[in-house]
Amino acid sequence: MFHAKIVDIKEKKISLSDAEKFISSNTYGASIFFTGTVRSQNNDKNVVGISYDSHDALVIKSFQEIYDEAEKKLNIDSKSVFIEHAKGYLHLGEISIIIAVACKHRDEAYVLSRYIIEEIKKRSPIWKKEHYINKETSWLKGNPIINEKN
Repeated sequence: MFHAKIVDIKEKKISLSDAEKFISSNTYGASIFFTGTVRSQNNDKNVVGISYDSHDALVIKSFQEIYDEAEKKLNIDSKSVFIEHAKGYLHLGEISIIIAVACKHRDEAYVLSRYIIEEIKKRSPIWKKEHYINKETSWLKGNPIINEKN
């Protein structure tokens, strides 16, 4: 099972309960919920919010490609994956992304969840603009963690 969506936060907030309902099953023994949230500090600047913009169709396509590649590369038979990313202005503490993964075993769930978030950060056309306490703003470069072993 796979779900991917861009959520316009003017219409709806991202919800952990939606993710939990989607991946819930007695088929799986392990569930991982990754959430990215807006934090108050970045690069020694006081952040008050973040605006996310995206090319929605290409983002959904990239999520599907990442899921398909993970299926082949990681060789995990049974899984359920839920991905939602926010679009619009988010305040401090609000959720910008949820990745929920359910697999038979915990190691598979951790590996799959980590793979998905790192690939999204590298490849998905999602842009973020930080808003600072002094009313300035700044578009940020992507910041994936690079795994030297791969």
